[in-house]
Amino acid sequence: MKTYGKKIEEVLQDYNLNKDNGLSSEQVLSLRIKYGENKLKTKSRKTIFRMILKELSQFLNLLLIGAAVISVIASGHYTDGLFIMAIVVLNISLSVFQERRAGNAVEALKSMSAPGAKVLRNGELENIDSKELVPGDIVIIEAGDYIPSDIRLIETINLKVDESALTGESVPVEKDCSVLLIDSTPIGDRINMGYMSTIVTYGRGVGIVISIGMKTEIGNIATLLNEVEDEMTPLQKKIDKLGKLLGIISIFVVIIIFFLGWLYYKLGWVVEFDMFELFMVSVALAVAAIPEGLPTVITVVLAIGMKKMASKNAIVKELSAVETLGSTTVISSDKTGTLTQNKMVVTRIFDNKKIIEVTGGGYSFEGEVKGDNGNISRLLEIGALCNDSSISGESLVGDPTELSLVTLAAKKGLMQKKLKLKYKRIDEYPFDSDRKLMSTVHSIDNVKYLYTKGAPDQLLKECKYYLLDGEIKEIDKKFIQTVELANQGMARSALRVLGFAYKELNDYTNLTDEETNLVFTGLVGIIDPPREEVKESIRVCHKAGMRVVMITGDHKITAMAIGKELGILNKGENALSGEEIDKLSYPEFLDLVRTTNVFARVSPNHKVMIVKALQETGEITSMTGDGVNDAPALKQANIGVAMGITGTDVSKEAADMILLDDNFITIVDAVEEGRVIYSNIRKFVGYLVSCNVGEVLLIFIAMLLGWGSPLLAIQILWINLVTDSFPAFALGMEKKEKGIMDKDPIDPKASIVDKKMGIAIGFQSVFLALAVLTSYFIGHNIVGGHEFMGETFAFITIITGELLRTYSARSETTTIFKMNLFENKWINYSVIAGGVLLLIVLFVPGVNTLFKTDVDLKLTSFLIAFVLGFIPLFGGELSKLFK
Repeated sequence: MKTYGKKIEEVLQDYNLNKDNGLSSEQVLSLRIKYGENKLKTKSRKTIFRMILKELSQFLNLLLIGAAVISVIASGHYTDGLFIMAIVVLNISLSVFQERRAGNAVEALKSMSAPGAKVLRNGELENIDSKELVPGDIVIIEAGDYIPSDIRLIETINLKVDESALTGESVPVEKDCSVLLIDSTPIGDRINMGYMSTIVTYGRGVGIVISIGMKTEIGNIATLLNEVEDEMTPLQKKIDKLGKLLGIISIFVVIIIFFLGWLYYKLGWVVEFDMFELFMVSVALAVAAIPEGLPTVITVVLAIGMKKMASKNAIVKELSAVETLGSTTVISSDKTGTLTQNKMVVTRIFDNKKIIEVTGGGYSFEGEVKGDNGNISRLLEIGALCNDSSISGESLVGDPTELSLVTLAAKKGLMQKKLKLKYKRIDEYPFDSDRKLMSTVHSIDNVKYLYTKGAPDQLLKECKYYLLDGEIKEIDKKFIQTVELANQGMARSALRVLGFAYKELNDYTNLTDEETNLVFTGLVGIIDPPREEVKESIRVCHKAGMRVVMITGDHKITAMAIGKELGILNKGENALSGEEIDKLSYPEFLDLVRTTNVFARVSPNHKVMIVKALQETGEITSMTGDGVNDAPALKQANIGVAMGITGTDVSKEAADMILLDDNFITIVDAVEEGRVIYSNIRKFVGYLVSCNVGEVLLIFIAMLLGWGSPLLAIQILWINLVTDSFPAFALGMEKKEKGIMDKDPIDPKASIVDKKMGIAIGFQSVFLALAVLTSYFIGHNIVGGHEFMGETFAFITIITGELLRTYSARSETTTIFKMNLFENKWINYSVIAGGVLLLIVLFVPGVNTLFKTDVDLKLTSFLIAFVLGFIPLFGGELSKLFK
């Protein structure tokens, strides 16, 4: 039997405790040796060396290092190799820097622990450091205290605890130590327990420490956080797969080149078999096949994406998260504070005759009480005066439920501050969990009035009369049935219902005896309402092919009502509670996860389980939350999203992204930006890879024709690292294309080079190879006059072709004739920069010697090579005709 199912006497006996003395010093010492300190443990962070090794193991980086080493060995000088290694170092440095910035969520969790505790030991009350607590300690808690460990309450006096960070419950929980619970009771319903790091908001209590450190519920969250392992993002997997493909192509082409060289020699087509020359051509091919600038371009474009998202109130902590947002298929969201306002609001009033609707949100005094004929003035007055909360400008003091009553009265012009000055409180009978009522006494026009509010069923028992249209009438069975129906109707809509009553007081001796023969004035229904803008955001998500799933610690009826109102839960669909999940086998649970969109009354373990199950069914999951209880699920999700305003430090550290405005619509904006970034990544990957394939193809064809390589290794590196990189960066800055949120999410399993891109790459690489081969032939065989004239012609044509082709690469489907060609200023800048750099390499002494382009080039020769560069642009446009 769980501790919350045992009587207080049994718990005391389990720990061999005397309620009035607590533990002895000897018992404390023995228990500390056995259980250790009351603190959370953190997982050791990765060292920089381990991070570097992890990055070095990425296939594309290994490929680049291999190309650098071969280049140095083959050529005998270090220029080419250093070029490539500089790129590798830059890529690794950026990745390690990003990973080091990621915080430790458990450290933030530790900071939430109570610094001190009031404990009874050796019959004396002591203040100790909370880490010194041991199981069996008797602790005293009161309003304002953090509960220092998990405790079984043995004494409660009007005790209320804010457990929202742990359970997601919107309002403080009333505690009762005398209640006995069954083992399957969800954490949010364990009213005889107190949990580490939750806050006492009202009353006081005494409890026995039953769990400390990592054995507490908060410790369980820390364990879950430590257990979550980082996975590669969809983009990382795709780029790794692309790197392997290019590596295989390189090896395959090198083998073919060697085979052809040997075959030509055997067939007598060549006089000698020059192994070194073949090796140099193979190096050129290997270098040509690898897009050396790709990792850097991706890193920089993602970093720019981070900056764009920050301007839209979404702070992305890790580069990889930017792209993953575009692949998101399910947005799993906590309810309280994310889908809802995390502010209690009165939305309905029952004036003993009819239901009145109330508009307005949060604690703003703006709003309308529809259909009131002046019958609720007394009810509003009671709500404002029988109330310990207050609102002064932006300052909110007190319980959220009471704050909603202050707001309601203000909507009808009854300002609490003026009422309190006019009708001073002269006595009170505070709320307690036994009678579930609160009463205050006020002097109104020299007459004493008792104002009472509380649970409708309890209050109605103490009422003899009711107020209707200004008249006081005696309560009968019909009226009781009417009130019960109104109460049930509000409860079914997930409203928290309060009743109000009053009576005129004569002289009294004991106020506790006066809560009888009251006049019932009506009911109010209170809820934490949905954010007004969320409904439209959810509609956009559904249109974009994404599911929205609500995962909350709140009650099932509340979750279902909010889910239906927001369009998350459709007619005929049901929610799944944590208790129901526990009764399912895992295969049954997996089946239900595919179709269930609302999960209620769930624990932190359930949240992680739901996210994992969604991932197992092939979904890319975003998880949104603000509480400590959300942290493990935030870390488990492909994208964890924390609230910047209401979010705890723990949730922010565990998340990949933080919303500065706590607004669900910002997630949708971030997903859209993620899709735009992925679309742009596709554009420049297609652009870079088609160039690399074109280079391999032209060297391969030239080899078949017995021409040797039309480009030198250093020229290929210049093209791949400099000429292609600037336009690729510019393509990464492309604006969103129309209808990007009307498409389904990016398939995480689909290759980045899909059939559509494959056709485009095929067309462009063939046209590029033909243009450059033609240029080489003209330069080498027709113009001549220099050993490297052919290579220079080829160099001019390929660079011109790459720069012009950037305009075509702006869209995978729209031709240049249907787009605003020069709209992307970054492409214009990159083309100009690329052209200037080409002229420097061709004509600046020293530089042209390094690149073997010092060939005394005539203007006519330059123009011939330049014009041939338009052919690849034509190929890019032609590929768009094939669907």
